[in-house]
Amino acid sequence: MTVEKVVFTNMRGQTVELTNRLPFLLESVEGRGEVDADVQMQTAPYQDGASHVDTLLSTRSLTLNVNLIADNRDDLNLLRHQISSAFNPKTGKGLLVYSNGQTEREIEVVVDGSPAFPVGDAKGNWFQRTAINLIAPDPYWRDVFIENYKLEDFVSNFRFSFHFPVRFATRGDSKMLINKGDVPTPIKVEFRGPVINPKITNLSTGEFIKVNREIPKGYKLILDTSFGNKRVEIIGPDGIVQNAFHYIDLASTFFNLDVGENQFAFITDSGSPEVYVEYQHRYLSV
Repeated sequence: MTVEKVVFTNMRGQTVELTNRLPFLLESVEGRGEVDADVQMQTAPYQDGASHVDTLLSTRSLTLNVNLIADNRDDLNLLRHQISSAFNPKTGKGLLVYSNGQTEREIEVVVDGSPAFPVGDAKGNWFQRTAINLIAPDPYWRDVFIENYKLEDFVSNFRFSFHFPVRFATRGDSKMLINKGDVPTPIKVEFRGPVINPKITNLSTGEFIKVNREIPKGYKLILDTSFGNKRVEIIGPDGIVQNAFHYIDLASTFFNLDVGENQFAFITDSGSPEVYVEYQHRYLSV
């Protein structure tokens, strides 16, 4: 028998678990799969039909249908307060984790209005039905675990035929990263200095991000390609964060990992950095 479970944690750290155990019985989760899409088309003069430009997903709407079960009326009032406090619309984004014994995925949500506590058949002396409406600004479910890889460092030397001895050195590595999700996914890359002019590349697409800057020993360079949260930051040993967007090479692209195989690489002009890359698989449903 499949047992569904939802764990919700708000920005204050309050957590509520909804499953088949008292006092919060999870009846159903609506919106786990379906999400509206905006199909964008364009037409040209004398064209029959239209040309497809892109398809953009809307926000995801979720509804948690829950039964509150208590031993007495005072306990029922306490349960109602716990639900209202945890699912407070004013707390901002929260994290919802859904599992059914086979799959476990997470999604960030905001509460769409206070939980409803209807009367009539939905309420008794020791039970209360409630519907909790949520909106996920990013409609994709994510794996709860984060893929995290360390890229190994190597040194390559090159000689050129000049009139005097000239020797250049670069450091770098490449690794095949697999995106098992349904859609492309952003990446977060961390260079731990010392390193000079670090560059990451998706060799499968040719896209790259290069930072024209020296990162001293003890400092970190963070690259994040998440839509709406793109970051290029240098973090010092004291924890002070410096915006480093202005050091980005102008030909850089904040790329995602495509679905399937992606040959990912880093290269630097000099230094001996530790390089880490992380990402989460993203899905249309659970």
